[in-house]
Amino acid sequence: MLDRIDRNILRHLQEDGRMTATALAAKVGLTVAPCHRRLRDLEQSGVIRGYKADIDPAAVGLGFEAIVFVTLRQVDRSTMEVFENQVADNPNIVEAQRLFGSPDYLLKVIAEDLPAYQRFYDTELTSLPGVERLTSTLVMKNLKSNAGPPV
Repeated sequence: MLDRIDRNILRHLQEDGRMTATALAAKVGLTVAPCHRRLRDLEQSGVIRGYKADIDPAAVGLGFEAIVFVTLRQVDRSTMEVFENQVADNPNIVEAQRLFGSPDYLLKVIAEDLPAYQRFYDTELTSLPGVERLTSTLVMKNLKSNAGPPV
């Protein structure tokens, strides 16, 4: 169970994952040693899965986003496993969820521009194993991303 202090630690880290333990301790009203201990416990228990840079795709030339709904021909264990492994290995697919109902999957794809996305769609997405239907929705504006869960 997370208490109020743990949740406060998580809120501050979601805002600034590079915050030092000293600064974090001051923000949550602890001394450094107990704050560091709580932080280590949150990491070891898997509540904190890791730390990473939040990179703006457009700033690195990948400002085009599409949401792709995928329906598989048949939903069996081996087809899903191969499909999911190929999706996980593809760097242009930056998010992927398996859904209940139809469609079977939701993918978030980034590309340089519309022609680059079309090439990716034609060569990569259509060749994913077991795909029956792909439906793309183009992202007009990204309002919120990588927000993390409310804590």
